[in-house]
Amino acid sequence: MTTLKDTEDASETDLAKHDDDDYVEIKEQMYQDKLASLKRQLQQLQEGSLQEYQKRMKKLDQQYKERLRNADLFLQLETEQVERNYIKEKKAAVKEFDDKKVELKENLIAELEEKKKMIENEKVTMELTGDSMEMKPNTTRKLRRRPNDPVPIPDKRRKPAPAQLNYLLTDEQIMEDLRMLNKLKSPKRPVSPSSPEHLPTTPVEIPSQRYEARIEEGKLYYDKRWYHKSQAIYLESKDNTKISCVICSVGTNEIWVRKTSDSTKMRIYLGQLQRGAFVIRRRSAA
Repeated sequence: MTTLKDTEDASETDLAKHDDDDYVEIKEQMYQDKLASLKRQLQQLQEGSLQEYQKRMKKLDQQYKERLRNADLFLQLETEQVERNYIKEKKAAVKEFDDKKVELKENLIAELEEKKKMIENEKVTMELTGDSMEMKPNTTRKLRRRPNDPVPIPDKRRKPAPAQLNYLLTDEQIMEDLRMLNKLKSPKRPVSPSSPEHLPTTPVEIPSQRYEARIEEGKLYYDKRWYHKSQAIYLESKDNTKISCVICSVGTNEIWVRKTSDSTKMRIYLGQLQRGAFVIRRRSAA
């Protein structure tokens, strides 16, 4: 009985040892298979034929091409924007140059016309006062006085020439003022009660109000207010006509305004503003 039991134990020990050997062999085989698979994938990767590598390379190539396309589109948009800005700035510079050129020409023409008008007024003034345009020196011969001749007495009757006056009014304004003075100074003729002249008439309005108007540093000071170029105003005349205008330039002794209705220009002198021939009112630019 003892011999049989020992034999069975030995058999079980041999079987367990045989199973351990098979497990180790299987495990070794799996290791070798995995190692061979990794070596094969590494070889394919080096050759560029690995499927996973090709899949990821395809995705990277798509991202690269998409980024290049976006960069080209951005460059095109930026180039178009720069070209549009260049064209816009160029047009603005050309327009500003043309406007400045026209304004300079108008200002020079206005100054020359004003100087011409002043010279003509000086000529008319000299003709009215009897003065000549040129002052010629008096050439007199001085004779040697004899011992018995009386000492010459200087002529005190000769009066010095009147001082020259420079008028800033036009010929029409001077004539209008003269006619007004003649009407005021003319004596009243006696009229009968039955004559038409005896009927009540409207008294002549004498422009007694004077407005303060002057030009300083390219701006107009009128009636305690300052006015500048491109300012919207109302221009009122003696016949109560109200015109909507814009100041287009300010000269040395006049301003130019442009009517908003037909864009025609008018020149207004300081003398006309001071006498009330024209009245300036502010208005909204809208």
